[in-house]
Amino acid sequence: MSRTAFDRRGFLRTAAAGTALASLPAALPAPAAAAPAAAPTRKRTATFRWLGTTGWRIDVAGRTVLIDPYVSRFPTGLFGGTFNPATPLAVDPGAIAAADLGDPETVLVTHTHWDHFADVPYLARTTGARVLGTLTAYHLGLAAGVPGAQLSPVKGGEVLDFGDYHIEVVAALHSRNAGYSLAFPGVRVQVPAAPATIADLPEGDTLAYVFHVPGGPSVFLMGASDFVERNLTGIRPDVAMIPINSGNATLDYVPRLLAALDHPAVVVPVHWDNFETPLKNPPVVAPADRDRLDAFLAAIRAASPHTRILRPEFRTPYRF
Repeated sequence: MSRTAFDRRGFLRTAAAGTALASLPAALPAPAAAAPAAAPTRKRTATFRWLGTTGWRIDVAGRTVLIDPYVSRFPTGLFGGTFNPATPLAVDPGAIAAADLGDPETVLVTHTHWDHFADVPYLARTTGARVLGTLTAYHLGLAAGVPGAQLSPVKGGEVLDFGDYHIEVVAALHSRNAGYSLAFPGVRVQVPAAPATIADLPEGDTLAYVFHVPGGPSVFLMGASDFVERNLTGIRPDVAMIPINSGNATLDYVPRLLAALDHPAVVVPVHWDNFETPLKNPPVVAPADRDRLDAFLAAIRAASPHTRILRPEFRTPYRF
């Protein structure tokens, strides 16, 4: 499904250039010979496919990047009222193959909870992809058998050049529950024993990413529903992938976030699916989450009425 590009700043740059040309004095002599017209710059596009939760497959110029690729989607009891922190970690190679994750060269990790990180070590070992994440992701990757040469710890503030795309790392926050805390807090400051249960994968600090395509869109991708407002100053993305808020502990989550991002042209709500069901369309929304999702979408419309909301389906190609 092709989507029209939304480049507000590109429009302003074009308008400004036209104004400058119109104001040149008429008395300037004409050049002796007209310079050959420059070839038009070919705009590069990226294709985004949602993998559930905050996961994405991004393809640009024949290269694949994954973010938070969790597609094994094993049961923990979270959506049935019998949540078990001792649930064994499990990787489903069949589900991974069916998800068609391509041949990734880079995997971005926002944080190391199981519903974001559980499949990452397997993918890194089997594809050779480089993994970017926090120091906790680095240590957990080593513990899970990923070669150190494939693990790149980042903190936030880095702007990394991959040629066909650039990645800006943004220090962020994890969402808070009703008790103003979060599930499995903590970090790993050294290599632990190999993780065996979901409780062995703590939050480990949280990051967001800005995916830039030169000549194309700027896309902001979050992994959890909280943020450091000052860290978003000046990002002004064209598109923002925003998780549904898990509670009301964060003050004015939606209006503050959209204002900090300067009201993106497109917002894609994520992390509203029941991620213990298969990665098949239509995405399943747990009954307890339907009202929260409706309220989240209404909050986006109220805070940013000119923003277009795109509610994604799994593995469907979107271009911005």
